[in-house]
Amino acid sequence: MTAALERPAATGAGGTSLERRYRRLLLCYPRRYRVEHGGEIIATLLDTAEPGRALPPLREARALVSGGLRARIVAAASDRPAWLDGLHLGVTALCAVQLATLVPYTASVPIWTGLSALALLLVIRGRVRLALPVVALVASKVFAITLGRPWLDPTLLPVDAPPVWHTGALYGGGGPVAPMAGYGLAVLGLLVLAAHRHRLGRRSWLWLPVVPLLAGADPAGLDFGRGGDALDVVRTGLELGLLLFAARAGHVARDPRWAVAAAVHLVPVCVVHAENLGVHSEPDIAHLAALLLATALAAAAPYRARRHPAL
Repeated sequence: MTAALERPAATGAGGTSLERRYRRLLLCYPRRYRVEHGGEIIATLLDTAEPGRALPPLREARALVSGGLRARIVAAASDRPAWLDGLHLGVTALCAVQLATLVPYTASVPIWTGLSALALLLVIRGRVRLALPVVALVASKVFAITLGRPWLDPTLLPVDAPPVWHTGALYGGGGPVAPMAGYGLAVLGLLVLAAHRHRLGRRSWLWLPVVPLLAGADPAGLDFGRGGDALDVVRTGLELGLLLFAARAGHVARDPRWAVAAAVHLVPVCVVHAENLGVHSEPDIAHLAALLLATALAAAAPYRARRHPAL
C-alpha cells in the first residue's frame, strides 16, 4: 500500500506541481490513512482536474484540510481510554504553562527551568514515571520561592527577569496557593497516569512552540491585573482557541477526552481567581466567564453530538 501512495498518479491534467501540492494537503491526514488511501485520492483528484491547472481549487484544498483534521481527531479518540488520554493531555498543558512561567527567569533559575523543560519533554513522550519525580522536585522549589525561602540551591529572592520581559518578580502577582494548585494537580495527574497499566501515547511536538507564546504568564496572578498588554491578549486568545478546539474535537469524535483536559486546565485558573477575590478587573471577569463557557461547551459537545449525529 505504501508503494501505491508513493507512485505518481496518472493524470491528464496538471503535471507534477499540482500532484505535489495535493500531497502536501494530504499531510493533514494521519499517516496510516495516507498509506491506505492516499494514492487513490491523488489519482482521483488529478483525473478530475482541469487541464493546465497548477494549484488545487480553494474548495478542494479546504475540504482536504478539514477532512484531514477530522480524521486525525477521530483517530486520536480510537486508541486509548478517554479519561486517561484526556488527563495526559491536561497534564501536558499544565507542564507547558509551568515551563513558560519560568522561561523569562532562566538566567536566575537555570537549573529549575531546565528541569521544567525536561518534565515537559518526558510528559510529551509519555514517560510519566520518569516525569513524576522531576515535576515534584520543581514543585518543591516553586513552593519555596512563593514563600520567599531559599531551597536546595542559593536562589536570590525575589527572582526577577531581565527588563526586556516587562514582568515582575517570579510568582509575585499573588499568593502561593495558585502556583501550588497547578503543580499539585500535575503531580496528582502523573501519579494516576503512572499507576495505570495502559500504555500512554505520545503527545504532539506542537506543544513546544506553545511555550514561548505563553512565556511570562504568572499563574499566581490575574492575566489583566496590571492592565494587560499585547502578550496577555495573545495568551488569552491562544487559551480560548484551544478550548474551542477541544469543544469542536469532542463534537466531531463524540468523545469527552478533550473535555477532561479542559477541566484540568480550568482548575488552577479558578484557584487564581479565588485567591484574588476583590481585585478583579472587568477584563479578568470577562476572561473567566469566557473560559467557563468554553469549558462547558467542551463538556457538552460529545453528548450533543450523539443526539445530533449529522455534522
